Amino acid sequence: METPFFEVTHYINGEFVNSPLQFEKLYPATNQVIGTVAEGKQAEVDRAVSAAKNAFKTWGKMSASERRPILRAFAEGIRKNAAELARIETFDVGRAIRENNIHYIKRIANNIEYFADFAALHGSESYPMDSGYINYVLRQPVGVAVLITPWNIPMLLSTWKIGPALAFGNTAILKPAESTPIGAWKLAQIAHEAGVPAGVFNVVQGFGPNSAGAYLTSHPDVRLISFTGETSTGQAILKAAAGTNMARVSFELGGKGPNIIFDDADIERALAISQKAAFVNQGEVCLAGSRILVQRGIYNEFVERFAAKLTNETVIGDPLDPATTMGALNSREHLERVMGYLEVGGYEGKLLIGGDQPDLPAPFNEGNFLNPTIITDVVPSCRVCQEEIFGPVVTILPFDEEDEAIQIANDVKYGLSAVVQTGNTGRAIRVSNQIDAGTVWVNDWFVRDLRVPFGGMKASGVGREGGHYSMEFYTEMKNVCIANQ
Repeated sequence: METPFFEVTHYINGEFVNSPLQFEKLYPATNQVIGTVAEGKQAEVDRAVSAAKNAFKTWGKMSASERRPILRAFAEGIRKNAAELARIETFDVGRAIRENNIHYIKRIANNIEYFADFAALHGSESYPMDSGYINYVLRQPVGVAVLITPWNIPMLLSTWKIGPALAFGNTAILKPAESTPIGAWKLAQIAHEAGVPAGVFNVVQGFGPNSAGAYLTSHPDVRLISFTGETSTGQAILKAAAGTNMARVSFELGGKGPNIIFDDADIERALAISQKAAFVNQGEVCLAGSRILVQRGIYNEFVERFAAKLTNETVIGDPLDPATTMGALNSREHLERVMGYLEVGGYEGKLLIGGDQPDLPAPFNEGNFLNPTIITDVVPSCRVCQEEIFGPVVTILPFDEEDEAIQIANDVKYGLSAVVQTGNTGRAIRVSNQIDAGTVWVNDWFVRDLRVPFGGMKASGVGREGGHYSMEFYTEMKNVCIANQ
């Protein structure tokens, strides 16, 4: 099937608008140009913020029940466009389309629908006093929200922010990563067709520094900033927001998740979970279980079988081919960054498998592909065990006792997620309670319930979102105290 050519624009105040400046969109699987993208600067940002601020005067005063059917129509539009969205996500990210077709689009739509329902059904609080006074708590929208998303799972993370932002009455400006602009543009089309009022949802394309990202996060009329991405970028945004507008921030940042496998775990299940946790989306997942810690009694067996499993089951190639199990990394620059770690891994440990690019036919021989890679014979202080590689690369370390596994797991600057695999319920609880991570999965990975808090500890983030935790971020609380006279 011929690759389409996309002419990607901004979406501001209900209109699709271009810019004098444009940049090229490359397909990660071939590095061919598949589109042009409008680049937003100060003028586009000012226009989008003004539109959102004006729309907030009406959208913010609507009841959640009035907003609900509009957002439900948005969610249904996503479902109706599932096949196209799956292809777009592959063109944007480089991910194998088979992954996009396994519940991915459903989760994108559910992010919108769930929060539309939650906001409409959530009640208020009241606190009667002995003296006869009564207090009640109002939840009111905050204002203009800037939503900044990364390039690894862009549409899922976009609606994870769009859903609660709009459902609770805020207006929003989405700034996608520059390398994944198409999905945000398509979401804007679906929102437009669903009847989301002009200015309520906007998309500004562009880069970070000296471009749309920097101008949005420092704009004086922005009241909320939700960002998912690298820790260093989060630090820069935090400084910009504090210095200009004191906007409320919610950050989900980097990770270096441990995957702890005890010798009483079901090894067949552990192999499958570990493969999924480390190599879904080419390992370009902040939640990836990229540090595999295996109890010494089963270490050799696990390493041997895991290497064989990856070698035998990984199919790399055309991401649009349903037979492909692992696609391309998002950019040539990122591929080179990941391969730089593999050179370090060779010095610090042993490259058991991988570390090289697959031999593929044209045009995929020009793409950003990397074979699944295992590094062994490392110590916890190695760079490859400490820094987020964000690719199809794992380190495997042995441990002896429970306390040692916990110490190794916590000995990094990150604290986003972890996996514990064991057949002992008491051990699962003990270890999970002691790991520094915002999410701990026991005997599985990447299971999400939209009601629970999501976010990270330490350098992995600020705040939590999900369910009423999203409500805490996207609303202002007001206490009203009524006298008994």
